Amino acid sequence: MPISLIAAVARNGTIGRGGRLPWRLPADLARFKRLTLGHTVLMGRRTWESLAKPLAGRRNVVLTHDASFAAAGCEAVHSIEEGRALAAGGELFVIGGGALYAAFMPHADRLFITRIDADVAGDTVFPPIDPGEWRLVEETPGTVDPRNPLPHRFMVYERIAP
Repeated sequence: MPISLIAAVARNGTIGRGGRLPWRLPADLARFKRLTLGHTVLMGRRTWESLAKPLAGRRNVVLTHDASFAAAGCEAVHSIEEGRALAAGGELFVIGGGALYAAFMPHADRLFITRIDADVAGDTVFPPIDPGEWRLVEETPGTVDPRNPLPHRFMVYERIAP
């Protein structure tokens, strides 16, 4: 089953600042929910800690090196191999943070990217998308309005077969 990375990424690669998203974009959050509902979402411990509660309607899994980690509403795995094995049960969405995206990029089949068409200051970045490895298969412009003030595009990439 496929492994997909899903992220909102600024033009300069920023995905986070201070453990939070550095923008408010409800259209991106709605797309995230629509795509991930009913699937397993895999995240790092800091991403888990940034959530107010488990993501409803999804199997929440945290990849952590802390063997004693336990939290209500999620399962824990302790290696990339354990995380990859989760895809055997259906599509796996890797939802952050930066280190997890970098670790899973070589194993991913698809990328669901909301491209923020602005440079945004931050301390966490998404790994570069190599055009020799990824093909853009879908691009839809987002609507800029008072609730979604940043210009953005919804993009889907598929891995180019070796």
